[in-house]
Amino acid sequence: MDNNHWILTAQCPSRLGTIDAVTGLLYNNQHYITELHSFDDSHSNQFFIRAQFRANASFDEVAFRQEFSVKAEQFDMQWQLRATADKPKIVIMVSKFDHCLNDLLYKHRIGQLSIEIPAIISNHPDLESLAQWHGIPYYHLPVSAETKPAQEAKVMQIIKDVDAELVVLARYMQVLSPQLCQHLEGWAINIHHSLLPGFKGAKPYHQAYEKGVKTVGATAHYINDDLDEGPIIAQGIDSVDHAYYPEDLVAKGRDIERVTLSRAVRYHVEQRVFLNGQRTVVFAD
Repeated sequence: MDNNHWILTAQCPSRLGTIDAVTGLLYNNQHYITELHSFDDSHSNQFFIRAQFRANASFDEVAFRQEFSVKAEQFDMQWQLRATADKPKIVIMVSKFDHCLNDLLYKHRIGQLSIEIPAIISNHPDLESLAQWHGIPYYHLPVSAETKPAQEAKVMQIIKDVDAELVVLARYMQVLSPQLCQHLEGWAINIHHSLLPGFKGAKPYHQAYEKGVKTVGATAHYINDDLDEGPIIAQGIDSVDHAYYPEDLVAKGRDIERVTLSRAVRYHVEQRVFLNGQRTVVFAD
């Protein structure tokens, strides 16, 4: 879409007139709503709305922001306005497994993910040639227990230097420190297999094979200080049976991981995800 298309998102305490506060203003200014989602959470008493709209020919972003800020203040709304043509900057962190990274790079290259990737960070050198082929700077930052604080300081500096809006852990096989988790909470996405917490540690798919699992899947979530327990954005699942050997389960799991992670990234950059305490509200398309 061109710069004439915008996304307006807002959340606020549940109150009468919240939908009209958004749609009424758009209508009064003759902006055409192309997609609309809203949800009122009766448990948290929070209201969430996402409106994608085609602005009229005389659209003035500054004037619109000023007008809507007055309306938003009446409802105690937290809100964002973004052109659909904007491409948020994303830093990808990865170790040796390349399936999720490959998928993100491919969808970025063909325009399916409207993002910029100014940096790829890895604790291994294995995937540098892949980054170079895409013309993306690759930062090899080895890590050990002794060097972890210094390594993570470099990670945070790169993220700051490129002005990243999102960090994606595309199978980055390192446990982040509590300090880095707290710094990235709410704007970093991780992916892991959905066999947790039943099959922890090394070779989870081999453990699952021994128990005769009938489904495998993946979970994409925001990181926080609780390992693999952050607010969930997207999940994928598929059936398996007795004919699946451990290597087949691994292949199936990797395929689900890459699809689930790219979906979660897209939902985030399209502003379809709202944090609601330790849960998420996700307006899937």
